[in-house]
Amino acid sequence: MSESLVVFWFRRDLRLHDNVGLNAALNSGKLVLPIFIFDDQILKNIDQDDARLNFIYDQLQKINDQLVNYGSALEILKGNPVDVWKDITDKYRVTQVYFNHDYEPYAIQRDYEVEVLLCSKSIGVHAFKDHVIFEKDEVVKPDRFPYTVYTPYKNKWLEKFETIKEELQEKKTHTKTNYLCRISIFPSREELGIKNSAIRVPEFDLTKIKNYKKYRDFPFPDNTSHVGPHLRFGTISVRELALRAIQIDEVYLSEIIWRDFFIQILYHFPYVTEWSFKKQYEFIRWENRTDHFEKWCSGETGYPIVDAGMRQLNATGTMHNRVRMVCASFLVKHLLIDWRWGEAYFAEKLLDFELASNNGNWQWAAGCGCDAAPYFRVFNPSIQQERFDPELNYIRTWIPGYESSNYIKPIVEHNFARERAIQRFKDGLHEAGMNNQN
Repeated sequence: MSESLVVFWFRRDLRLHDNVGLNAALNSGKLVLPIFIFDDQILKNIDQDDARLNFIYDQLQKINDQLVNYGSALEILKGNPVDVWKDITDKYRVTQVYFNHDYEPYAIQRDYEVEVLLCSKSIGVHAFKDHVIFEKDEVVKPDRFPYTVYTPYKNKWLEKFETIKEELQEKKTHTKTNYLCRISIFPSREELGIKNSAIRVPEFDLTKIKNYKKYRDFPFPDNTSHVGPHLRFGTISVRELALRAIQIDEVYLSEIIWRDFFIQILYHFPYVTEWSFKKQYEFIRWENRTDHFEKWCSGETGYPIVDAGMRQLNATGTMHNRVRMVCASFLVKHLLIDWRWGEAYFAEKLLDFELASNNGNWQWAAGCGCDAAPYFRVFNPSIQQERFDPELNYIRTWIPGYESSNYIKPIVEHNFARERAIQRFKDGLHEAGMNNQN
C-alpha cells in the first residue's frame, strides 16, 4: 500500500469509547488501521473453548461492526506478535504505532521486543495509560519508593484523584473517525481455532454499585455488578467506573484502588509471580496432598460454604468475593496446600482473572503478601457460613438438596487444622530467621 498510515493495537482495551491510545492515534491526523493479534504464546496455555476467549471474540466482533459504520474494519491477526508485526510493516507503510500499556511481565517483554523491531524500521511507538487510574510511579512515597501497604497507598491515591477528577469527567469520545477505509470479512471462530463455550461472561450492571457496601459480604442474592471481566478486557473504561463509584459508594471505589495497588505491586516486584512477596514465607512446609487439592477443586471438602463456592466457580467462572476469601483461606490454612496451587486454579477458571489481583489476593489470604492478613488469621468456614449465608440460600443454590445431617464428612477438622497451620507457619518463619543469621 502506497499511502502511509498509523496502526492502533487493541489488547486489554476492547472498546472505541474513552480509549486513550485509540484517541491519540485518531488525533494524529493520519489514517488509522485498527488491529488485534491473537497471541500464540497465550493461546497455547488455554483451552479452545475457554469462555474468556469467546468473550474476546464477541467483543472484537462488536468493535468490527462499529468500524463498518465508518467504512473500515478491524484487522484480526494471529501468531507470534513480533512475527505478526514484521508482516504488518511489510504489507503497509506504517509510520507510527499506538497502544495502551500492559503491566504484566510477559506483556512488558513482548512490547519491548515489538518496539525494538518497530524502531529498527524507523517507526514511532506511542504507549499510553488506559487500564488503570494511576500507574507505575504515579502514587509513590515521598522517597519515590512504591507503597507496599494498602492504606497509605489508598490515602495518597484519593488525594491525587481529587486533582484529576475534572480532567476525567471530560469524556474522551472518539470524535474523529479517520480510520483506514477497507473491506474485510471478519474471521469465524473456526478459522481462529476457537470453540464455543458453555459458560458466558455476564453483562455488567452498574446500578448494583449503590448497594455494594450493604450487600458485598452476602453471596445470596446476587448483588454483584459483574464488571470484573469487563475491566479485565477493557470493554468498560476504568475512568468511567471510578467517577461513578466516587459519587455513589466509597467502598466500591476502594476495590478499584485495590486493583491499581496490586497492578503497581506486580510492576515493581515482578518476582511475586513465582515467589512470596515476603520471602521468609518460602520456608513453610506444605502438606500439598493431591487428594485434598482435588476435593477442594471439585467442591467436596465437607464444608458447605467452601464447596458451594468451588461448584459455582466450576459451573460459571464466577465466585462471590467473600466466598473467594473463605475458599482461599481454607486451601492454604486448613489443607496446608501451597497458595500457588490455588492461584493457578483460579487463573484457569475465573472469568475476571487478572494476574496482579489474583496473585495479590492469594498472597493476602496466605499471609505472605505485601499487605497481607496475618498468618494466624484462619477463617472458620462454619462461622462464615452462619454470618453470611444463615438461611443456606447460597449453599442450596450450588448444592441442591443439601441437608447438614447427611452431608459429606469434613476432610479435616477445623480446630486441628487451625492449630496445625499456625504452628507450621511459626516453624517456617523461625527457620527463615535461622537461615538469615547463617
